[in-house]
Amino acid sequence: MSLPDLYLASTSPRRRELLSQIGLRVEVVAQSQAEQRLDNESPENYVQRLALEKARAGQAALGGEPPRPVLGADTAVVVDEHILGKPADEAGALAMLGLLSGRSHRVLSAVAVVGRDNLGQDRAEVRMSASEVWFRPIDAAERRAYWRTGEPADKAGGYGIQGLGALFVERLAGSYSGVMGLPLFETGELLRRFGIEPLSRGRCIATKKDLSK
Repeated sequence: MSLPDLYLASTSPRRRELLSQIGLRVEVVAQSQAEQRLDNESPENYVQRLALEKARAGQAALGGEPPRPVLGADTAVVVDEHILGKPADEAGALAMLGLLSGRSHRVLSAVAVVGRDNLGQDRAEVRMSASEVWFRPIDAAERRAYWRTGEPADKAGGYGIQGLGALFVERLAGSYSGVMGLPLFETGELLRRFGIEPLSRGRCIATKKDLSK
């Protein structure tokens, strides 16, 4: 069996789909990382630290020196410096949507890669994108209806921009893929440092041809 292009230290189907979108073959590595914000830690430092810790945890799960780089990522929805995680239940989801309704919020999405770079040196690097998202007002009935779709349950901030949650987004300044959970521009920049260049392999072109059928 051939090696993947990289290992993904995340079980998020959205991150795997985004990496597949740019033509990469990935292997998911299960890892468990506590997502606890440190005292006085800024949201920016929080997401970057977690992304790197997840990548390193994935590396350790593979035995410490996997043959391909390991990618970790973390995304946070931030309102007034308060980080909104995944809702624990319906009441939590409705409260989050109420907080986001009719205003803007930030989405911070960090990506980290650890492993051997294109010079054969051990390296660990992190990049982050920051996006601003504006929501239209969402009334109580809409919030309840959205919860019943099941979409908010596993999403940071209680919504998914790639799904029905897009109905609430009035406008966005920043990275659409970053709001989904993996900023592809920053990811591509990092991967090139590790000798991974999707466009040089032709798989992206083939994918586009398949989608046009």
